[in-house]
Amino acid sequence: PMSTVYIPFYSRYGNVEQMALAVAEGVREAGGEPLLAFTGDLMTPPEVIAADARWQQTHERLTATYPRASSKDLSAADGVAFGAPTRFGVMAAQMKNFFDMLAGVWLAGTCNDKPAGCFTSTATMHGGQEISNYTMWPVLAHLGFVIVGVCYATPELQTTTTGGGPYGPSHLAGGTGEIPVDETEKIICRALGSRIAALADRLL
Repeated sequence: PMSTVYIPFYSRYGNVEQMALAVAEGVREAGGEPLLAFTGDLMTPPEVIAADARWQQTHERLTATYPRASSKDLSAADGVAFGAPTRFGVMAAQMKNFFDMLAGVWLAGTCNDKPAGCFTSTATMHGGQEISNYTMWPVLAHLGFVIVGVCYATPELQTTTTGGGPYGPSHLAGGTGEIPVDETEKIICRALGSRIAALADRLL
C-alpha cells in the first residue's frame, strides 16, 4: 500500500509552508501520499496577529487552506515531517503547543517505530537552523518515532549555507520572511520527504 506522510507545520509568513510543499513533493517522488496540516495560532493572542497585516493574512489563508493538525491524523500516518520556524533558537511555541497535546499518542504508542523528521526556517543566518531541528528530536524520541535526518547522500548539504544539515532542512527567510525558499533548500526538503516516505514503506 502507498505510505502516507503527515506534514504538520506552523508558518507565520508562508516560508515554512513553502518548505512543507517541497517536502510533500519529495514524498510523492518516493511514491508516498503527503498530507499537509496547519497547527494554527492557538498560542498567539488575536491582537498580536492583528497587529501585523501579513501575519493576519497568512493566518487566515493557512487556516482556510489546510486542515488543523490533529493527533488522530498524526497517529493514522505511516511517517511524519514536522515543520516549524525558529523562535530564539528553538521551535516556535505553536509547534511546541501541538507537541504538548500529544499525551494520548504517547500513551497509546500509535507512532512507535514510524519514521519522522523536522524542518525549520530562521530570520537570520545563525538563528538556529540546526538546533531548532535538533531540539525537536527529543519529542520524536519520546513519541516512539524512528528519527530521520538528511544524509550526506544529498550532495546539496555540502554546498548550501542556508538549506540545512543532517538534522533536517532549513531556510534563511530574513526578518520579515521576505526571502523565498530557494531551489537548493527545496531539494533538501524533497530529500527529507523522499527519505521518510521510503523508510515508511520499508517499515510498514
